[in-house]
Amino acid sequence: MIQSSIDMNSYKDFKNRFKLLAGKHRHLVVNTLSNIFTMRLIGNKTHGDLAEIGMAEFINQFMYDFKSIHVGKDLFRAKEHEEDIVIINEVTNSKFPLSLKAYGDGPLQLSTDSDQKMFPYLEKQGKNINDKKKIEEIFSSKAFSEFNNINIMPLIYREEDKQCNIIIFDHEKARRQTARILYIGKGKSLKSKSKGKTRKHPIFMFLDEKDNYICEVRYGGASANALQRGLWTQTKNATAYFDSLTNGWIDYSHNHILVKLFSLALNSTEKGHEEANIILQKDIDNLKKI
Repeated sequence: MIQSSIDMNSYKDFKNRFKLLAGKHRHLVVNTLSNIFTMRLIGNKTHGDLAEIGMAEFINQFMYDFKSIHVGKDLFRAKEHEEDIVIINEVTNSKFPLSLKAYGDGPLQLSTDSDQKMFPYLEKQGKNINDKKKIEEIFSSKAFSEFNNINIMPLIYREEDKQCNIIIFDHEKARRQTARILYIGKGKSLKSKSKGKTRKHPIFMFLDEKDNYICEVRYGGASANALQRGLWTQTKNATAYFDSLTNGWIDYSHNHILVKLFSLALNSTEKGHEEANIILQKDIDNLKKI
């Protein structure tokens, strides 16, 4: 059973090892991400679910000392964290949950804040908080416990440019650099008057000492939908608070043969799948030798 507090040291070790692998064997990451984003040819949401099993298998195949288990939708009600896979360090036997998200370059949800604690808590603290001690109290509060356990591994893509990136939000840096927490009301924005006109619900925006955007906590009340609640950031506006595990943007290409493979697999038997698995594993073994 996964403990309620994520082992962040194990998580950091995994991130460092992944980044090292991506630097030394970039072709492995390019190949897998190209196949994952090819799934957008099948459907706009297909790639998200298949990214979970694809990256879980990537870890099992190419990251020695680590094993991953796809949690799956059946176990959703038993989850203690936002997780899609569980990663196990086979040397230390430590384990931690990881949530995989495939998003376009732009808004990124870091936490659903399922208990809706963050926004109500901030409302009680004030609308323009710039006292460093007060800000630290907020981050240390029970309402913000999820902020210190962010376990999101986002696969970010720019579809027009056919580029992708695996970037991790640096919540420790975000916490250190937050100098101001500002309430932005309905229809309002920080700088541009036109940008906030469509805002249906208020947010609390986290800013650094130069008023650069870091992240935001969205309203999350009864009238809010899934996109209007929780902890969010912006991959375009908060680049200083992300670490790229792929060492920058990767050019990917669509694999049309993979689409054909899926269509055949859906119409073939389990015996055929078993034979195909043997062939595919041999191909993966050859990839490891490159």
